[in-house]
Amino acid sequence: MELHGKIAVVTGAASGLGLATCKQLAAAGALIAGFDRDEKKLQALKSDLGDACLTRVVDVADETSVKDGIAAIVAAFGGVHVAVNCAGVADAAKTVSKGEPFPIATWNKVIGINLTGTFNIIRFAALAMSKNTPDADGGERGVIVNTASGAASQGQIGQAAYSASKAGVIGLTLPVARDLAPQGIRVVSIAPGLFDTAMVAGMPDNVSQSIIDRMILYPNRMGQPREFARLVQHIVENSYLNATTLNLDAGARMQAR
Repeated sequence: MELHGKIAVVTGAASGLGLATCKQLAAAGALIAGFDRDEKKLQALKSDLGDACLTRVVDVADETSVKDGIAAIVAAFGGVHVAVNCAGVADAAKTVSKGEPFPIATWNKVIGINLTGTFNIIRFAALAMSKNTPDADGGERGVIVNTASGAASQGQIGQAAYSASKAGVIGLTLPVARDLAPQGIRVVSIAPGLFDTAMVAGMPDNVSQSIIDRMILYPNRMGQPREFARLVQHIVENSYLNATTLNLDAGARMQAR
């Protein structure tokens, strides 16, 4: 799909992978709809991208919030062609710790945002995409890109909820792609490895370097958000990519902790 003039919804748009994706797609000529819960950071995104961007406070785990957010973008821009799911949390807890079980509130939060939130965006964005005029080249109406994780299959201690949520994202990729193929909508997920985002920003330098040395094959560094964003652009522009999950991890293999 040619990005110039297309409308792209990005969740988690105010920081990290989502922010880099907004900037990358805007540079390619797309109109950006940035969804996030952080209104102040959304204002900064809007200021940066100007008229090519609309922002809205959206809780992806809440059906009404997502439905209204997509409707607002369709009303403002006229449709949705691309949806990129970057919203996510990584709250951790052990299954049993200090005589207490895993807090179910933590489980529900992580699953609600990472998995249910991803599917909320998928279903309402896909509904909007299904009303698009198909591209003349191949009948394409839309592209959905989800964020999974290497933790889906290599979860570390304390990552039961996070790993389950990301495994769920991988698991829904094929059936949703099958569901949406008749409408000319592609679905692809990216499984990032260790990336330099807010989730790891608080680590001391010696801790982060130890993780890099022990877990990342080559190049021996954490990924940069712009590298994720470039892959998103490639997925959108390469119409033969569909129904798969792409690892973006420099050959990383997670250890238990």
